[in-house]
Amino acid sequence: MNSTAAAPYRGRFAPSPTGPLHFGSLVSALASWLDARAHGGTWLVRIEDIDGPRTVPGAAQDILATLGHYGLHADETPVWQSARVDRYRAALDRLIAAGHVYPCGCTRKEIADSQLRLHQRNTTLIYPGTCRGGLHGKPARAWRLRVPDDDDEPGRAGIGGNPALIRFGDRWQGPQQQDLATEVGDLVLLRADGQWAYQLAVVVDDAGQGITHVVRGADLLDSTARQIWLQRCLGVPTPAWLHVPVVTNAEGEKLSKQTGAQALDTARPLDALLAAARHLGLDLQDPAPASLAAFQADAIDAWRRKLAQLPVINQKS
Repeated sequence: MNSTAAAPYRGRFAPSPTGPLHFGSLVSALASWLDARAHGGTWLVRIEDIDGPRTVPGAAQDILATLGHYGLHADETPVWQSARVDRYRAALDRLIAAGHVYPCGCTRKEIADSQLRLHQRNTTLIYPGTCRGGLHGKPARAWRLRVPDDDDEPGRAGIGGNPALIRFGDRWQGPQQQDLATEVGDLVLLRADGQWAYQLAVVVDDAGQGITHVVRGADLLDSTARQIWLQRCLGVPTPAWLHVPVVTNAEGEKLSKQTGAQALDTARPLDALLAAARHLGLDLQDPAPASLAAFQADAIDAWRRKLAQLPVINQKS
């Protein structure tokens, strides 16, 4: 893995404009902002509007305005993924030339049926590699990235000689590992509907923006090993990872727009920021700050103390 230890800190908050900013998103935004400030680094905002059908018109502008009301200002001009599709195409072309990806003609139903035949029980559909050896007369629907298997790159074998087992350290969650072959399968980079997959877009953009540290919600922890493998295939640096606990509703579901999360109240930013700090377990010295500036100074110090309590992680995987 390429090291980012000597690079100046660059972090980011990357919301999807599928609706207004809610409390769960604020927790992630605050954590990434605090980590950047605690390290004397640069904090970026990237609008991840690559999924066109889910993008809500005006939501990106609303998100940026809300962040401003909460005192979370990007250090550089925000970028939109929808303006960067040429970069994703170039990355896919590189992967095609290197033999890392292949066209796939399988439908979601065919993949689900193959899992039933194999008596597999998974929360996500694991691709069985049907089109690895060719389309077999089917039209190409998507492009997939090969995950390593026992025959791939023996010099890069993972734990116990398993090259598909990706291990990484998370600054909050501790040591992590995922077997891409048995838990994920070959992953889609360009979808059948012509939309670029999140995994490719985020890896290309993090590399292009020089991101050294990723701070985000633990709901994205499952994506990390996939992104590490894609970073290796593209030959780009892997950042340091930190995944904060997600906010849940009364039913224990992740708070999101789909589970009825309410938009943040821009008239009372301090109340929500204090609640977000509590969710992150920050030990604030002033429970009733008089201003956003007072809260921020207190929260940055509290974040530094929190970091000192977290696991010491060797970021090499």
